[in-house]
Amino acid sequence: MPVVRMREALNQALAEEMRRDESVFVMGEDVGVFQGAFRVTEGLLDEFGEKRVRDTPISENTIVGTGVGAAMAGLRPVVELMTVNFALLAMDQIVNHMAAIPYMFNGQVRVPLVVRMPGGGGHQLGPTHSHSLEAMFQQIPGLLVASPSTPADGKGLLKAAIRDDNPVIFIEHETLYGIRGEVPEADNGDNILNFGEAVVLREGSDVTIVAILRMVDVAEKAAKTLSNEHGAEAEVIDPRTLRPLDLDTILDSVRKTNRCVIVEEGWPHGGVGANIAALIQEQAFDHLDAPIQRVTGADVPMPYAKRLEQAAIPHPEHVVSAALAALEGAL
Repeated sequence: MPVVRMREALNQALAEEMRRDESVFVMGEDVGVFQGAFRVTEGLLDEFGEKRVRDTPISENTIVGTGVGAAMAGLRPVVELMTVNFALLAMDQIVNHMAAIPYMFNGQVRVPLVVRMPGGGGHQLGPTHSHSLEAMFQQIPGLLVASPSTPADGKGLLKAAIRDDNPVIFIEHETLYGIRGEVPEADNGDNILNFGEAVVLREGSDVTIVAILRMVDVAEKAAKTLSNEHGAEAEVIDPRTLRPLDLDTILDSVRKTNRCVIVEEGWPHGGVGANIAALIQEQAFDHLDAPIQRVTGADVPMPYAKRLEQAAIPHPEHVVSAALAALEGAL
């Protein structure tokens, strides 16, 4: 299979779905002439024209609101917001319209809308461009939430999101745009993923590590350290989608390892890890031999200064420490 970057995989997904279905179009700030702030929409304007690749004013509530209306009218918009923080300006449209309209209309009106948003820290963009707000969106009934960590998953989930009749929040980590990975060709049907299917990236018997987005790579590095330096084999799971969440795969792993560490870049209070930890405690309590450990970003607005920013983001050593705490007395 060809090896491509995440941004290229997402671009492939958009182009392939736009060729496949004329109702699919892209809109957002600088997605056309500028070809996207992170180059995900590169080349789309030249191929599909300004009718289907639409540059918009700097008004997130208007962009998402227009997308909701277009989706209700039978189109399949893919809206790009320049950063997940700017989605806060469109929360009325996301929560009260995008997510709720199918329910309020008793399913007679669908909203097949995808809202793509980059987030995450590590680029010294300060607190208004660097947060991880996945937990905020996973709480909203009516939305699907995707969080890919590899180019193949990014392409497969974006294609699935565009084809789905439900509204989708599609979160992309800014640091992952440049990572490379094997991605199936356009004519390979295996490149469309189902929402709600986690992937076990590494088999292990001693502790389960659940991680999302960029923290998947952090978790895999930590698992190697645990194996090489401490003789502990960690099982690493990437949920890939947060709503629906493949809880069965996580529970099966916890029942095998009897210990769990959950890793995310978002804030600790009410975070993705807090939700998963509560679900594990409710449904697999008797299988736990140690308290569930959570590794999160610092409970502060993302700093701008490089050293402070790095101090606010989890690293492999933090995951190793959490895993060893869960394994205390077992090694």
